[in-house]
Amino acid sequence: MTVFVHPSSFVDPKAQLDDGVHIGPLCIVGPNVKLGKDVKLISQVNIAGNTEIGEGCEFYPFVSLGHPPQDFKHKGGDVRLIIGKRNTFRELVNIHPGSDAGRRDTVIGDDCYMMVGSHLAHEGQMGNNVVVSNGVQIGGCVTIGDHAILGGLSAVHQFTRIGAHAFIGGMATVTTDVIPYGSVVGNAAYLAGLNVIGLKRRGFDKQKIRDLRSAYRLLFAEEGTFAERLKDTARIYHDHELVMEIVAFIQAQEKRSICMPHTGG
Repeated sequence: MTVFVHPSSFVDPKAQLDDGVHIGPLCIVGPNVKLGKDVKLISQVNIAGNTEIGEGCEFYPFVSLGHPPQDFKHKGGDVRLIIGKRNTFRELVNIHPGSDAGRRDTVIGDDCYMMVGSHLAHEGQMGNNVVVSNGVQIGGCVTIGDHAILGGLSAVHQFTRIGAHAFIGGMATVTTDVIPYGSVVGNAAYLAGLNVIGLKRRGFDKQKIRDLRSAYRLLFAEEGTFAERLKDTARIYHDHELVMEIVAFIQAQEKRSICMPHTGG
């Protein structure tokens, strides 16, 4: 296989291009960029910094990757952007590398889809099969689990954790951690239940979903304190993998608040 570079594009001689790379018109690729097999830059894509991209990724016009993070504490040290395989980045997507003031790497897994105008800030950690809809803004140091879906124009505050299989409703403002399998809506976002539709679409066992819903009702009931309910949930569902994933998620960051159900009238 061969590499194609359109005559109007500039690719630094030090950049590493694997077999099958296709670079369309008016692209710029910096010296410390690595493009994996069959990566496609459709046109007007700008990739800078220490950026490594896995095979089969596709980039649409005006995508910008790897430029210095928007972090005033960053002093210009050695930071990286690492992107996995078969990801799609639509027009105007912007992603920054890590920061020398914190985590040095921004990491995206495999098979993710970032839609028009979405942004992943410095030190972001995104899992596999994540969908980021149009205009989503993701702050620094955010962690997003596998199969999460972020609805259009939603915003995620810095340092927030979004659990695996969670669903963020369109235009939601997320400032607290979202449990795995949770579904949140609103501005500011509140927990509206479990992402049952997503679980069914992905083939989760019906009984496991029923158990998960029962555990959810216990965990977010009105009786007792949240700490007591969390302890009861862990005891009753100690052998239930999905429930214990939620328990472990909550216990992992005692200093972070969890997005809770709406209690207003």
